[in-house]
Amino acid sequence: MSMTTPAGWFPDPNTPGTERWWDGTAWTAHTRPVQAQVPPPVPAGFGPPTVPMAQATSGGGGRGRLLALVAAGVVLVGAVAAGAVLLGKGDDADPGAAPNVSEPATTTADPKNSQSATPPATDDSGSLTDQLNGITIPIPEGWEKSDSSLDEGATMVTDETYDCPAGGSPLCRRGRVSSITASRTDGKSPAALAEQDITTAADKAYEEDAVGTRIYGGIRSHTVLKSQSVAVAGRAGHLVRWRVVTGAGPGGYVQSLVLPSSVGSESMVIVRFAFDASPEAPKLADMDKIAASIRPIGDATSGGVGSSIGPG
Repeated sequence: MSMTTPAGWFPDPNTPGTERWWDGTAWTAHTRPVQAQVPPPVPAGFGPPTVPMAQATSGGGGRGRLLALVAAGVVLVGAVAAGAVLLGKGDDADPGAAPNVSEPATTTADPKNSQSATPPATDDSGSLTDQLNGITIPIPEGWEKSDSSLDEGATMVTDETYDCPAGGSPLCRRGRVSSITASRTDGKSPAALAEQDITTAADKAYEEDAVGTRIYGGIRSHTVLKSQSVAVAGRAGHLVRWRVVTGAGPGGYVQSLVLPSSVGSESMVIVRFAFDASPEAPKLADMDKIAASIRPIGDATSGGVGSSIGPG
């Protein structure tokens, strides 16, 4: 009488201290460290071994049981030796033999679910979150997160597009807010960085787009509307706001708001705002409301901008 070895983990004859998965008909490439429990008998390299039943047949008595056990031991030793020889052939082995691999693998892996085991981190759908700088900004109605690879940092935009005033693109937006890390701060204060960054913020919004097209006809002039200290997300910051006149279209408002990050080395964070100066664009007061809503990640309060921010 014989029995077929069922699928399971068995000692790997070729690698001491390792178990290999037998799928019921052949060795597989899956291995793992030897587990604490005592495993079943080792199957051979090609196909399942057949082992005589250890119990005696009727009338065999003690001597029959002894002979059966001896025979089982001989077959088991032969199976181990055969498995070691076949698995030890490496690259020259027949394709049916188990590959000589040592990577651990699970027996319940499902290829359809393999890509969803570690889903990418996503922001709260109702907030713009800058994980690097530790701040979050609620997304107002009529706005959405930007999915453009051309935008810097964490960016949200008004959800409708229009044909740019000077041509070149049908994808102009009437409002944009971005949170980025300041570079080359050299110990500058928030006020100094805001004064320095406002020109860059204006150029990126209304001088040229990310591919060098002057979709607003370039900036013709600007007027300083604000330059003041503010408290944002519990930090002392500074903002500078300009009104810019462009060669085409209504122009717009740009603002650079600088504050120290609440995480890590407290590097400076720049929040840039750009609103068109048109009736269809967000109101200028919304610039203050968005700034007032900025808060540290994990803070349940509604922000923390001081009373020094007022209507523009």
